[in-house]
Order: sequence, then structure tokens, then C-alpha cells
Amino acid sequence: MPAPFDERDRARIRAELLASGRELFVAQGLRKTSLAELTASAGIAKTSFYAFFDAKESLYGELMLANAPAIRSRLLATLDGEPRAAIGAFLRAVLAVLDEDPLYRRLITHPAELAAVTARLSPERAAELHEQAMPPIGEFLARTGLTGRRPEVVLGLLRAVLLLPLHRNEFGEVYDEVAEQMIEFVATGLTR
Repeated sequence: MPAPFDERDRARIRAELLASGRELFVAQGLRKTSLAELTASAGIAKTSFYAFFDAKESLYGELMLANAPAIRSRLLATLDGEPRAAIGAFLRAVLAVLDEDPLYRRLITHPAELAAVTARLSPERAAELHEQAMPPIGEFLARTGLTGRRPEVVLGLLRAVLLLPLHRNEFGEVYDEVAEQMIEFVATGLTR
């Protein structure tokens, strides 16, 4: 029976698994990424993967949680000032995150992967991810007096804008203009 990993080995292997997970999940997705591919750079057996994560989805979830505080901070910074401008800034910032972070973009453009990852998170980790990744948009709407609409409708409208990256290729060269107009329509409509 092999000796257990010491603390330094565990830290190195975990970092290697996270790095290879980020690279592989972005390049080929959750389902097509094998345990052998994930463990190769860490120099461990496939079965040793489970000493670090209980599933590939858990590794993916940890990658999301690692990025969540920075994304939350970035999005919170937009929720200030005049409501229409703040909603527009928030939506632009979320679309920018999706453009700049291939891991989050992959999840949004592959809903089955997002469902698989979130289903494997413990209720506590799922709540942590939701809290970290989603700024208190409801609080912002209440603070600005935009509570005259059903919250689920408002969130649905905001989410509708975030579905645009799913169709980027269909819009082609007018994607940026379509996204900007959609943001303006939603922000203006919500604040009328």
C-alpha cells in the first residue's frame, strides 16, 4: 500500500489538478475530459484523484468558487448610481466576464455542464457559489425603488441578456451591437 501524500505533496497535486482541470474543461468540456487527462500532469493514478475531489464536477465547482470573489467584487462595483445606468453597467460587466473567462463562458454556453457541476456541489457550497457569484441585485432593485415588478420577472429579463453569448455565432458581426441594444432596452424598460 503506497504511503499517503504529505501536506506539501497534497498542495502541489491539488494545484496541478486545478490547473489541468481549468485547461481541459475549457478546451474540451466536462464530459470529454477523462480522469487520466486530469491526473497526468499531477503524476498520480486515476484512483488517487478521489483523495482530492469526489468527482470531476467537484473540481470544476472549486474552479468556479476560486474565481467567484473577484467576479462578485467586479459586479458589485457596477451597482451604484442612477438605476438605468447601473443596470446597464451590471449587464455589460457580466457579459465581459463571460467574454474574458473561458471557464464561465463554457458553463453558460453548455447548460448541461452547469447543471452537472451545480448538482454535485453540496448545498453549502452551492449557496456559497450563488452568494459569491451573484451580487445582491434584489437589494439593488429594492434600494432604487424598482420593486414594482415581480422579482422573478426582473431576474428573468436580466438572465435573458446573459443568454446572448449562446448565440454569438448566429449574430456574427452584429453581436456587439445586438448585445448593447438589448442591454439598453432592458435597462430602460426596467426603470420606466
